[in-house]
Amino acid sequence: MRFVRYGAPGREKPGMLDAEGRVRDLSGVVADISGAVLGALPKLDPEKLPLVEGTPRLGPPVAGIGKLIGIGLNYSDHAAEIGIEPPAEPVVFMKATSSIVGPDDDVVLPRGSTHGDWEVELGVVIGREAKYVSEAEALDYVAGYTIVNDVSERHFQIERSGQWTKGKSCDTFGPIGPWLVTPDAVGNVQSLGMSADVSGERMQTGNTSTMIFTVAQIIAHLSEVMRLEPGDVIATGTPPGVGMGRDPKRYLRPGDVMELQIQGLGRQRQTVRADP
Repeated sequence: MRFVRYGAPGREKPGMLDAEGRVRDLSGVVADISGAVLGALPKLDPEKLPLVEGTPRLGPPVAGIGKLIGIGLNYSDHAAEIGIEPPAEPVVFMKATSSIVGPDDDVVLPRGSTHGDWEVELGVVIGREAKYVSEAEALDYVAGYTIVNDVSERHFQIERSGQWTKGKSCDTFGPIGPWLVTPDAVGNVQSLGMSADVSGERMQTGNTSTMIFTVAQIIAHLSEVMRLEPGDVIATGTPPGVGMGRDPKRYLRPGDVMELQIQGLGRQRQTVRADP
């Protein structure tokens, strides 16, 4: 099943996609796609739900995200492109939840930005509380999967001291969506093709099979150091082709259009503009 949230920012309603990709209204069944609902997503025939006319804006497919957790350097081919040894355990950082926007909303470069970058990532949405879970049982805690663009400002991230958070948390730097896809509809999550284009040029091509730490390993590891709660989103790392890893380097400019896809999870499209 594919769940969405549609409507104006801050006023989204829950929905589902039918077989033809049309949005069906789910608001008569659940108040929103958040919290305890994620642990027991409704199993319905979307054809029996009211059809939403037109092509509404899609917001993040999960409401009330408590934590947006990033995993760095988690693809062997990406670590190689930037000349870093694969880490011994997952590299963890946080993105401010104020960075979260819908999958097709504009990405706004902050004042002084010179090194804006793109990162197509598999997003994992937690469905129920997880604490000290084993790798064998970790996937049982997943509500579904989505796409995250871990937009980064590399100068802020690397040159301005402190943690990576500075370069990861700018407003609009966390597009999520378009869909929340249940695990049964995804299949083998460690074998999904993924790509990112910038202004019509293919930049990233990868597959989740090259993850250093699998989704199950990441969840088990995180649950050792923090309680994972329903609605938490984990961005699990990016394949090669980011701007800082290219030769010559390529960074985002106002007017660029980013298009991200992951097999079975849909497509994102963001226009880049500068903060006035």
